[in-house]
Amino acid sequence: MKMIIAVVQDKDSHKLSTALVEHNFRVTKLATTGGFLKSGNTTFMIGTEEIRVNKCLQIIEENCQSREQLVAPISPMGGNADSYVPYPVDVKVGGATVFVLPVEQFHQF
Repeated sequence: MKMIIAVVQDKDSHKLSTALVEHNFRVTKLATTGGFLKSGNTTFMIGTEEIRVNKCLQIIEENCQSREQLVAPISPMGGNADSYVPYPVDVKVGGATVFVLPVEQFHQF
């Protein structure tokens, strides 16, 4: 048994959730916040048999697209603000960060 933990951007959350349920994966969704952009994410916890891990990863990859987003940089705290240029920068966001972990035991009560 494996535990798949996938952190995805909120924009991809509904589409991914629907696709996973359609393929009979049991999913728990958690609302989370990213540390870099301070934006909303959704963390999926998916328990599955080892034989279905690749199918689950394929579904995640197909439904979580990376994209470019303009982000206004944050002013440096306590730093020299004279050299700070507040131009928006393009940042790659989205996609998915996925962890696949072994599960020693699984209980459902």
